[in-house]
Amino acid sequence: MRGKFISLEGMDGAGKSSHIDTIISTLEHREIEVVSTREPGGTGLGEKLRELLLHEPMHAETETLLMFAARREHIALVIEPALERGAWVVSDRFTDASFAYQCGGRGVDTHKMGILEQWVQQALQPDLTLLFDVPVEVSVQRLAAARSPDKFERESHEFFSKIRHAYLARAEAFPNRFRLLDGNRALDLVRADVVEIMSTFAE
Repeated sequence: MRGKFISLEGMDGAGKSSHIDTIISTLEHREIEVVSTREPGGTGLGEKLRELLLHEPMHAETETLLMFAARREHIALVIEPALERGAWVVSDRFTDASFAYQCGGRGVDTHKMGILEQWVQQALQPDLTLLFDVPVEVSVQRLAAARSPDKFERESHEFFSKIRHAYLARAEAFPNRFRLLDGNRALDLVRADVVEIMSTFAE
């Protein structure tokens, strides 16, 4: 049987990465093979492109094209082979992040993004997307206390507000795929919700 594809989404500082281990352990407890990966990245080439994308200034459409170049490699070398052998893929970000960051944040045309999405992914979409949502103020506060920020994490309050709006719009447009989690709570409460969602999804 083909595996399932799960993506984690949210603004920088929303706390999504804190729950990857919980998701993996929940699935592995059910004897499911899990492949954990991330975007941009996931492959040798993708990780090199990640460094450029996170640290080099560039035109918004150049940024978008590089994101999808990394994604094409990611799908071909990691995601599709894993799904075909029956493994479940858990990816820290996928194309919803491009719609949020490049379309919402940078203002890239959504029609152009849709063309790239169709070309690079064909029919591939996550089976489940966990969207970790926090107020912009919380995201900014968490980032201020974190490690040295990348170019996205240094962006303005307005930029993050646009990203959050774009993410919530995606969740509203695809309610069967998205599960919205309030990330502005104690970590153990969010974790409990993650475990419940994953346990139900894996039944």
